[in-house]
Amino acid sequence: MSTSRPDRPRLVLTAGEPAGIGPEICAQLAAGDASGTLDCEITLLGDRTLITQRAQAAGVDPARLHIEHHPLAVPCIAGHPDPRNAAHVLALLDAALQGLREGRWDAMVTAPVQKSTIAASGVPFSGHTEYLAERCGTPRPVMMLVAGSLRVALATTHLPLRAVPDAIDTALLLEVLHIMHTDLRDKFGIAAPRIAVCGLNPHAGEDGLLGGEDQAVIAPAIAAARDAGLLVHGPVPADTAFVPRELARADAVLAMYHDQGLPVLKHAGFGHAVNITLGLPVLRTSVDHGTALSLAGTGRADPGSLRAAVDLAASLAAQRIAGRTTTPHGYGG
Repeated sequence: MSTSRPDRPRLVLTAGEPAGIGPEICAQLAAGDASGTLDCEITLLGDRTLITQRAQAAGVDPARLHIEHHPLAVPCIAGHPDPRNAAHVLALLDAALQGLREGRWDAMVTAPVQKSTIAASGVPFSGHTEYLAERCGTPRPVMMLVAGSLRVALATTHLPLRAVPDAIDTALLLEVLHIMHTDLRDKFGIAAPRIAVCGLNPHAGEDGLLGGEDQAVIAPAIAAARDAGLLVHGPVPADTAFVPRELARADAVLAMYHDQGLPVLKHAGFGHAVNITLGLPVLRTSVDHGTALSLAGTGRADPGSLRAAVDLAASLAAQRIAGRTTTPHGYGG
């Protein structure tokens, strides 16, 4: 690991699902710290033996890595998750949070986990976002993905589609908008964030013809946010919310559900997009993809999204360290 400098962000990187691509792409990125190609310092949390094996498969010299060892419960076979290792995966997240609280690190970056495997171990788990929020005592985490200048946040995250309308209410949307405004200002350095809000129904309900939620639930939240001084507009029909003319009016878009906003964002930047959790007391970014079990152990996994997550975490952490903000409309990727 490179020599520590007080102005250089210190990042902690969790290796994620041991049977997935996380350990090898983490090794590739952490090696970049040792070679000086990253503007940050990285501590990699995971099983030392596993990471050494995956690093070698990816052509990385394990001696270049700064690994904090957290042992697996049972040996891991690439591509075959084992619920007995679920506690190990969660322990990495807990250790990263503890280190952030103690001031050892400035931000955390997470490799992908296998939600179904953790659930199969008997631990209720719907995703990093919800788990970290519960551990931090954060009542309302907000998932936002970033691809270059495109930022898309979600009002709801990992829900069945039929459950979405019942999960959305005016109070929730107003709370999410306040969290977006605060973190876009304080973490991204955007002095006066402009937020576009998608409608729920086709054509944003078309005056109630195609559903009443847009007028009865979403529009009142927008009005209340404006009354509080936030620069918010909508509801914008989701099929036009992402055209260039509309995006030019917004620093971020609030989508009502997972597959309303993220397909557009991933089309724009898959493999280089970043997941960031808003509303937490810590900085946390992640990749925009899953565990890619079929690629695990082959050395062929692309670390592009993880590199983007590290770069964004380092950029935001550096701003916090310097006690300054960027120019309006901040980080552009």
